[in-house]
Amino acid sequence: MRGRAAAQPRVMAAAVWGARGRRSAAVLGSASRSKSSQAAPKSQYDAVVIGGGHNGLVAAAYLQKGGLRTAVLERRHVLGGAAVTEELFPGFHFSRCSYLLSLLRPHIYNDLELKKHGLKVYMRDPHAFTPMLEEGVGGALPRSLTLGADLVMTQKEIGKFSQRDAKAYPEFVAHLEKLAGAIHPLLDAPPVDIPGVTSGSLRKRLAAAKTLRPIIKCGLKLGANLPDFYEIVTAPITKILNRWFESEPLRATLATDAVIGAMTSPSNPGSGYVLLHHVMGELEKEKGAWGYVEGGMGGVSRAIASSARSLGVDIFTEKDVEQILVGSDGAARGVVLKDGTEIHSKVVLSNATPYVTFSRLTPQSSLSPEFITAVDQIDYTSPVTKINVAVDKLPNFLAAPTPNDKPGPHHQCSIHLNCESVEVLETAYKEAINGRPSARPMLEMTIPSVLDPTLAPPGCHVVSLFTQFTPFHIEGKEWTDHDREAYADTAFDWVEKYAPGFKKSVVGRDILTPPDLERIFGLTGGNIFHGSMSLDQLYLARPLPSISDYRAPIKGLYLCGSGSHPGGGVMGSPGWNAALTAIADLKRN
Repeated sequence: MRGRAAAQPRVMAAAVWGARGRRSAAVLGSASRSKSSQAAPKSQYDAVVIGGGHNGLVAAAYLQKGGLRTAVLERRHVLGGAAVTEELFPGFHFSRCSYLLSLLRPHIYNDLELKKHGLKVYMRDPHAFTPMLEEGVGGALPRSLTLGADLVMTQKEIGKFSQRDAKAYPEFVAHLEKLAGAIHPLLDAPPVDIPGVTSGSLRKRLAAAKTLRPIIKCGLKLGANLPDFYEIVTAPITKILNRWFESEPLRATLATDAVIGAMTSPSNPGSGYVLLHHVMGELEKEKGAWGYVEGGMGGVSRAIASSARSLGVDIFTEKDVEQILVGSDGAARGVVLKDGTEIHSKVVLSNATPYVTFSRLTPQSSLSPEFITAVDQIDYTSPVTKINVAVDKLPNFLAAPTPNDKPGPHHQCSIHLNCESVEVLETAYKEAINGRPSARPMLEMTIPSVLDPTLAPPGCHVVSLFTQFTPFHIEGKEWTDHDREAYADTAFDWVEKYAPGFKKSVVGRDILTPPDLERIFGLTGGNIFHGSMSLDQLYLARPLPSISDYRAPIKGLYLCGSGSHPGGGVMGSPGWNAALTAIADLKRN
């Protein structure tokens, strides 16, 4: 799906209350409303940020630290964008969209003192669990694969499928960590200023040459590994994994991180980079670790907002921006809200997707036809349907049964279902490409309430199903409520095969197809990354070659969301980089 999406149907969430199986068609309860720092925005600020997602909040904090009086305007009733917690059913608090933390840059975490402002993370170990659908031999349980920080345990698990793979796994992990660590300098700086380096006066060229430093650092860190880096960025992940490993469950489990959130298959070029993007994080100084935020992912956004407010940022919810104001000189001069209120500023930063920013919020007369056409060609294809589930009993897996509803180590993992082989993932992808939801979808299940008891009533749990592959349109038609329910039933039927009794435990479910993710969270096409993380939309070409430095064609307008470099995930880098770019421009002017 490229460019503008069709009109969206309403979101549908089915709640089951009382006797199991009795349904109503409404979501009960909602997230508590985020408090604004004051009753109404002032008429004048130095900087206005459109959107209170995590990147917008990070940008606002750094703008304020840089001496600019800053306001954040959020359309919804709750802050956080995709990193938000909502009480969809009484007592059940969900990370409704984004659901795990790892990529948040350590310097942002430290600069904004997020721990002081309430951010608490539950570390997961082990981190991946892949049960098999197979008959146990001689009365044995079906096999499963568990991966974690304990290397001896992990190798023992892999050895159930291949001793050769068990031996190779530590070297593979070290190899990935080396490649991922080398590109960290690129995350914390804008892309190279190509026009500045190649044209203009000597003084301007020398100034622009400073933007080469991160890529030089990256090259020095890679050293002899540069060819390996080039290969993993450009190759299908199957090419990499087939060289390292022979067992299908291990290859399929690792391949899920190469396709997660992306409408691609493990055999498509560029899927290797998606894997690398998901292992470049760091949590509590542990490389590649992922964790649950206490209180759900809204806890990240609340901590950043608290830090920003302490610096003096004004933050408002339920302030829907209608249009970016452009002065007679062609520069951004603020915004106008849907209620007609005008808020003026020296600069405007947009945390919305590039499509929303330039096709809906920016006066079209201020943009060239060529630029409008280029924006319409940005790829926002998404394979994701997120299903949030309230259950009154912990799922009990055939491959790793636990008595008395007690959680086992595997319950804290990312639980990979329908991941026995790469072929299963390929088949699911092909169905979606042909316009049909997958009949055997890839399912990533997480149960954060196993570690965080604040999320659900005693004895109950919240379950997240991040599912793929589903198209934006079903054979050219919009999703109906029946389509949503049918797909969720398919997903639940597959979970039931691995964990009998799951369907009876369900007391509520919230189904978010790609059109729903677009309508509710502003994610164009339902894409969680604000645009495909494909090779043609990375670094110097993210989101377009002409605006990869966060600067819009309109002076004083900047992109600060995941649609800009370095891309998606709860990272904060786009917000940080955009804020520093805007501050530097104001100082020069």
